[in-house]
Amino acid sequence: MKMWGGRFRQATDPDFQRWQSSFEFDRRLLAYELAASKTHARALKNADILSSDELVEILRGLEQIGAKAASSTAFLEDEEAEDVHHFVQKQLAALIGETALKLHSGRSRNEQISTDLRLYVRAGIDQIQNDLAAWLEVLLECAEQAQNAAMPAYTHLQRAEPVLVAHYLLAYVEMFLRDSGRLADCRNRLNLCPLGSGAVAGSTIALDRRAMAADLGFHGPTANSIDATSDRDFVLEFVNALSMIALHLSRWAEEMILFASEEFGFVHLPEAYSTGSSAMPQKKNPDLLELTRGKVARVIAAANALMIVTKGLPLGYDKDLQETQEPLFDAVATITGLLPLASAWMKTAEFNYKRMRETAEAGFTNAWAAATYLVHRGVASARAHEQIGMAVQLCLEKGCGLDGLSLEELRSFNPVFDKDFYACLRLDSVLAIHDVAGGTAPGRVHQAIRDAKRRVGAILEEIHATA
Repeated sequence: MKMWGGRFRQATDPDFQRWQSSFEFDRRLLAYELAASKTHARALKNADILSSDELVEILRGLEQIGAKAASSTAFLEDEEAEDVHHFVQKQLAALIGETALKLHSGRSRNEQISTDLRLYVRAGIDQIQNDLAAWLEVLLECAEQAQNAAMPAYTHLQRAEPVLVAHYLLAYVEMFLRDSGRLADCRNRLNLCPLGSGAVAGSTIALDRRAMAADLGFHGPTANSIDATSDRDFVLEFVNALSMIALHLSRWAEEMILFASEEFGFVHLPEAYSTGSSAMPQKKNPDLLELTRGKVARVIAAANALMIVTKGLPLGYDKDLQETQEPLFDAVATITGLLPLASAWMKTAEFNYKRMRETAEAGFTNAWAAATYLVHRGVASARAHEQIGMAVQLCLEKGCGLDGLSLEELRSFNPVFDKDFYACLRLDSVLAIHDVAGGTAPGRVHQAIRDAKRRVGAILEEIHATA
């Protein structure tokens, strides 16, 4: 029995029926559909539409549907079900008979799918926040293990200045903390309940919407029935937040691929997350990292697809909105698959601190520190920059570093150079000179690790508070 067939006299074309059905993918919303249906049933009882016995019968039937779905995947194979709402009505009618048809009193599938999706996205945010917190803890653990190990930082993919490895890792911590904040903002905005919105104008039965919202853990009811039934902003916002997580994972993966190459040699690829070549016996390929970089395209594409689907829709529910579900589901599956694997990879990978330090000390990564030496002796910054640049040119001609120039050669550029100049070129001095909030001086970095730990702890506390 269809949920809408009374007005029709001609049978639905079977090919069209299969083509327009969404149950194949929206059945993953079953748990949320059952939860919302229980809430609606209780509201109908309070509105004197259901008797106490009918409420008990319906709630028991909904519980049985959930239990069957949990115990058998075959139970969810239903070619006749148009969508998850139709499936529940069919199964409930098979269990309890005519009383099942009372459950749809005063509600519409338009409000049902909006509610189900809000519950799904809310649960998805909570899971991904947990995964993000675990990922952040791994990054912070790696930062602590690195202690005062140094590496070169890059601009334009050219060696720039030495930084602590921990400082480098904290850059990713900041990225993913912002991602967590975006998810928290999204959760707060979406946490309003559409139940009672009806098809477009509000329920035809005087339901207690605030009680329904509270029953499902929402902050309150949505404010406008037209908006509630057609709104997918929360889906767009969520998937856009996921696309940012994906983008950051891709940047991380790209750097790990580079750093694991023989040309860099900063990272040893963990064999458990790598594969070999069918032709070249010596190869160890960074497959997890490359697939991370590749799968990110799926999430970004999902965000684009959602924008395109909704860009021209008039108010009220339109069937086009059915097309917002698969991009959402795919984006969630991609991110929830990626984050635990990224954490596992990072736990297993080994940094080559010796190679990193050698590279941090090579070349002219201490040139800005050298220019700062002159600035502290009253030389204008632009003039100091010029003079150290000329010193670097001389080094290139001689095949040495700045510490290879004699004091006489240095004074040919500026007479303020003295013997203490050579101490400022040492790696520990170059790191220490960046002693500002957010800088790479060891004391600042160790404090930043402690601060980041507190921020991750706050995320975990919020997750537990909303669980």
